[in-house]
Amino acid sequence: MTDLFAGSWRFVLSAPNVTSLPAEGPLEVAFAGRSNVGKSSLINALVGQSGLARTSNTPGRTQSLNFFVPDQNQADEETLPPIVLVDLPGYGFAKAPKNAIEAWTRLIRRYLSGRATLKRVFVLVDARHGLKAGDLDMLTMLDRAAVSYQVVLTKGDKIKPPALTRLTGETEAAIAKRPAAYPQVLATSSNKAIGLDELRRTISDLI
Repeated sequence: MTDLFAGSWRFVLSAPNVTSLPAEGPLEVAFAGRSNVGKSSLINALVGQSGLARTSNTPGRTQSLNFFVPDQNQADEETLPPIVLVDLPGYGFAKAPKNAIEAWTRLIRRYLSGRATLKRVFVLVDARHGLKAGDLDMLTMLDRAAVSYQVVLTKGDKIKPPALTRLTGETEAAIAKRPAAYPQVLATSSNKAIGLDELRRTISDLI
């Protein structure tokens, strides 16, 4: 965990469509979730760089698949990074034209169902609301595609600790029989740094 997240990270590519996806190489972990659930904020908090992934209060700002890797020394330019973080467009409500939202949805589905190097998808769920219909649709799609995923509660500082503990347990019970779900649910807060070390360890352990 220390080595992977100790240094800086950099943006490498934005893929607005399937043909612009990078060639498969190192392992990838993707962050999915409803629009404005806090995907970009969580990625920034994980790597300790506030401006790496673009954040916005406007749902639907992330319109492409954005790829981030650990920065490497000049001598290591030819060496593949150990892992790639992928920020996916949000699903559900977004302030964007309907045809654009449909295009993002197709792109996400194609990526999630056909990426051999995709090691795990972290499905982010707002702790204030719990699993919603859009989240369940995403879980079902991942189950059918046999893509390993793990639920991560975001904005955990917005509810009281006992409620966060209760929601974590309820969410674990709700996904217990889903075939592609990792059983442990992680509770996080980008603002208060809750659960970030545990998520970093989880990502590091995937390598």
